[in-house]
Amino acid sequence: MTAATTPSITSSVSNSGEQAVASATGGLRPGQRLRVTQQVVRLSGTVTGVVEGTLVRFEQQKTGSWFAHSKDGKLWLDRLELRKDDGELITLNVDRCTHIDVLGG
Repeated sequence: MTAATTPSITSSVSNSGEQAVASATGGLRPGQRLRVTQQVVRLSGTVTGVVEGTLVRFEQQKTGSWFAHSKDGKLWLDRLELRKDDGELITLNVDRCTHIDVLGG
């Protein structure tokens, strides 16, 4: 695939404040090769981080943080677990500043 035809997924946050992932993320499956780009906006500019790896799992996970009117009264985050080429496992929180490119698999 060329960069121009690479499928990509961008997450979004709904107006109610609950995290939601674009419907396209339903197509993510373990074994796919992904490039995940995340941005952190700061006063002095934006910091961008990019990681590539093979998808191990993609799910919502409960945090230890309390959050009113949510399931179990906890804050739930969309999390992506990747295995990098060197074998390292990395867990990424998916938010509105996350862009996911499906590279293959």
